[in-house]
Formats: sequence, structure tokens, C-alpha cells
Amino acid sequence: MPRFNIGYIVVAISVAIFSACVTYRTDKNISLNAAGNTNEIVVTQLVKTTKSWDGNTLPCYPNGTPEITILKITIPPKTTLHKHYHPVINAGVLLSGSLTVVTEKGETLHLKANDAIVEVVNKIHYGKNEGDVPAEIIVFYAGTSNSPITIKSH
Repeated sequence: MPRFNIGYIVVAISVAIFSACVTYRTDKNISLNAAGNTNEIVVTQLVKTTKSWDGNTLPCYPNGTPEITILKITIPPKTTLHKHYHPVINAGVLLSGSLTVVTEKGETLHLKANDAIVEVVNKIHYGKNEGDVPAEIIVFYAGTSNSPITIKSH
């Protein structure tokens, strides 16, 4: 009996199902669904960089068993987070609201909904929501198993 790599089978099935549901643009004609929206796949690169938002080069990935953590963080209006730092590379996208990130040196980044951020690594900072609505952000951490992704500063 032949052996199959389950990963290849899952990808093949996913492509077959997905392809049946989506019309790809092959020329200047665009397929519209019943609601009048395009059914074409759109890929938008939000960020690709070797540097964090403050301009510093990102560190090498740590040794160990890789562990990805994805968090959805909701920061209430008029809230300032505790000072902290991340010992691992992380990046996120602000889904809604606004957020200001400030380092100990006063470097400041203002984010609005749909902005991407590549966070500072091993640098104390804090975030604050100065707006009137909650700020929601999805953050992806590239760490290692059994290692912290955020450390509060004292």
C-alpha cells in the first residue's frame, strides 16, 4: 500500500475546495457575486522588514523549539498599559481604535485601525489607548517553547 504525506493531501484538498468557491481574474473581466462584490483573491502585504518600528535591526530568532503565539488584545479607552518588553520578535495589526506605543526614551508610534506594527524587542515600552473606543490588536509572537513573550518592567 503506498504511503502518502498527509500534509500534501490536506493542501490538495484545500486547494480543490477553495478553487471551487472562488473565481480568479484571468483577464480584465471580473466575476461578481450576487451582492455585486468581486470574488477574486486579493493579497496585500502589510509589512516586510528586518527592522522594528523604531528602526533597530531585529535580533536573530532564539534557539530552541519554535512556538508561535497569537493574541487578540483589547485595550479599553483611556487606558495605559504597564511598562514591559518582549524578548522575542513580534508583529501585529491594529484591528480597530487607535493605539500609541512609547519607549522609555520617548520614541513614539501612533497607530490607527488597519496599521501594522513590528514591535521593539528587548526594549522597555508601553502602549496607551487615548481614544474613546476600545483598541483591538492581533499580535503574532515568534518565540520558543517554555519562554515568556512579554516581561513586565519594574
